[in-house]
Amino acid sequence: MRITDLLRPESVELHTSAANKDAAIDKLISLHVAGDNLADVEAYKKAILAREAQSSTAIEAGIAVPHAKSEAVKRPGLAAMTLYDGVDYGAMDKKPSDLFFMIAAPMDGNLHLEILSRLMVLLMDGDFTAKLRAASTVEEFMKAIDDAESAKYGDTKLPKVETVNDDASAPAQPAEEKKAEGYRVLAVTACPTGIAHTYMAAEALEKAGKAMEIPLKAETNGSGGAKNVLTAEEIAAADGIIVAADKNVDTARFDGKRVLFVPVSEGIHHPEELIRKIAEKQVPIYHYSGAVETTDTAKNESIGRQLYKHLMNGVSHMLPFVIGGGILIALAFLLDDYSINPANFGMNTPVAAFFKTVGGVAFNFMLPILAGYIAMSIADRPGLAVGFVGGSLAAVGTSFATILDPSVAAIPAGFLGALLAGFVGGYFMLGLRKVCDKLPDSLEGIKPILLYPVIGVLFMGLFMCLVNPIMGAINNGLIAFLNSLGGTSKILLGAVLAGMMSIDMGGPFNKAAYVTGTGAIATAAAAGAAQGAIEYQMMAAVMVGGMVPPLAIALCTTFFKKKFTQDERKSGVVNYIMGLCFITEGAIPFAASDPLRVIPSCVVGSAVAGALSMFFGCSLMAPHGGIFVFPVVTNVLGYVISLVVGSLVGMLLLGVLKKNKEQ
Repeated sequence: MRITDLLRPESVELHTSAANKDAAIDKLISLHVAGDNLADVEAYKKAILAREAQSSTAIEAGIAVPHAKSEAVKRPGLAAMTLYDGVDYGAMDKKPSDLFFMIAAPMDGNLHLEILSRLMVLLMDGDFTAKLRAASTVEEFMKAIDDAESAKYGDTKLPKVETVNDDASAPAQPAEEKKAEGYRVLAVTACPTGIAHTYMAAEALEKAGKAMEIPLKAETNGSGGAKNVLTAEEIAAADGIIVAADKNVDTARFDGKRVLFVPVSEGIHHPEELIRKIAEKQVPIYHYSGAVETTDTAKNESIGRQLYKHLMNGVSHMLPFVIGGGILIALAFLLDDYSINPANFGMNTPVAAFFKTVGGVAFNFMLPILAGYIAMSIADRPGLAVGFVGGSLAAVGTSFATILDPSVAAIPAGFLGALLAGFVGGYFMLGLRKVCDKLPDSLEGIKPILLYPVIGVLFMGLFMCLVNPIMGAINNGLIAFLNSLGGTSKILLGAVLAGMMSIDMGGPFNKAAYVTGTGAIATAAAAGAAQGAIEYQMMAAVMVGGMVPPLAIALCTTFFKKKFTQDERKSGVVNYIMGLCFITEGAIPFAASDPLRVIPSCVVGSAVAGALSMFFGCSLMAPHGGIFVFPVVTNVLGYVISLVVGSLVGMLLLGVLKKNKEQ
């Protein structure tokens, strides 16, 4: 396979024009369509725009390489375009871009990524790009690529063995270029998609090192995995390491070395300056201290964004326990006989007792897992044990009062207590690690096996025994407040929670509503609440609110066909399945293409569904599953009505607001 195998003649357009960046993207996507590279044009465009939202893919010298790795790609391919007059594409040198390559990469397969990396390397050659701009025909353009590839890599096609050789960089390097005397400077490059900038930064750094007569080796963390991996011997012998990355890479191996953290674009644009800083020892010694210091990216994020990421790390690990345990407990109630012993409902029959017991065990892990993985996200592995202990103490409600007087009833701190334990434990361990860095090197070996766990667990025990009564009182107050809601207040709560599920469909608002629902059922389960408790009603409102957006869009594409393109109508059918399975994200492509009409319609539809769910008193103990958990919903008929009415309201609003595509 060669570069031109990925670039069909019909996907090349020379000396054309584009009004702006958006027009250039649309033109390149149309070239991909002409080359039959895409299965879903809108989904691919969404992936391209998402990549551009992270940072512009424009490079200095008038080059732009928009790219995306997406399931919407039918086959790996390239689209190329040259412009008479460039467009502002957000390049760092502020100059317009007039030479474009758009990369379409599928989710599976790595051989094509190796070929694409070759193109990225060639684009760093000014003579090569000048020939591309001067080409008057597509054949001349393709020949320039073939000639440049043959000159650098030889006439043979890339053999598959090179794609799995960990000692080979992504673009195969001629054997005579390898340095036998070792490398003074090392580098690691990585961009979010691992397709273009990763390899361009590596090539720029290696070329600059060669010109400066400073041997340099660059490891690429691309989509196909790490290539040209730095060895322990090379790291030990090097003067320092340049980490040019826009995503997390393994930096624990660089502990005690000079490490310079920069965005990947700096590796492309200012390689000589970066190498000079390492060579002249202008970079401080790096000491690895856990997850939050792996890249400079985290340092540039807002505090709110960091807290959100830590919270989501805990929630994502907690959900399997909530979902598995919740569904099994709900099945226990479904299979039990209430008339045998109402007070023991859920445990009256052997089958029900089995499901209730196993589900309860899974549920009991929920709070320790939540706190443990929040703390681990903050402080890496030393935070895990401390978080687990804090979450467990929050679940049982241990306090100094219960220890001194066993007759005092424990008050579980519940979900809120576990959240507090995770964050406090994580940041305490982060501070402890920084304090311990000042200890003699002879104590390095006992830090992780003695100092961190003993001091951390002791602190967490003292802290939770102190705050558990306070958090327990807050928790009980919230439960009492929720139970006091009735009529209009309860319906309003359901409308707000369900509406939040549609505001950003998987973003912070959606996650806040979902965490509220799962936290409510966690609190209810810990308190032994009855099946129809208000907490379980909140979860029902949350799930029905998340099911409405894709269903409303699917219905609209069916009954208001003139409002959508043919491709959108095809995608709309899939949303029936996604909506019924409680996958709100199915609505995102439609919301992204027309947010001012789609999002308000979905929010109103979801709010109506949530309000009706509360009105009918529907409750749900399982936090996920869509129609597959409807059998365990209380008042399932009311729940179905809520879903249908909410979806129809969303459909009608969207049908009214959207204009016909022909117009």
